Amino acid sequence: MQRTWQLQEAKARFSEVVEQALKGEAQTVTRRGRPAVVVLSWETYTRLRGKDISLFEALRPPEPLSDEEAEALSDRSRAGYREVGF
Repeated sequence: MQRTWQLQEAKARFSEVVEQALKGEAQTVTRRGRPAVVVLSWETYTRLRGKDISLFEALRPPEPLSDEEAEALSDRSRAGYREVGF
């Protein structure tokens, strides 16, 4: 679960912010009420940075999709055409 911290609270509880990030949960830190930075684990950061891997590899799920999941992703709607007035 991603958590949002105000800067002052994140500074006071930095160890907890880091622990949550190490569990794979991105931690957002706000400054003056606006998102300022995100704390990620090194593993997540390098995966998202994608310097040594392709975008496809960075975005693919860690486990292969089941046949049903793959079918659902590629299944196109069978809805017919509709009239559009100009």
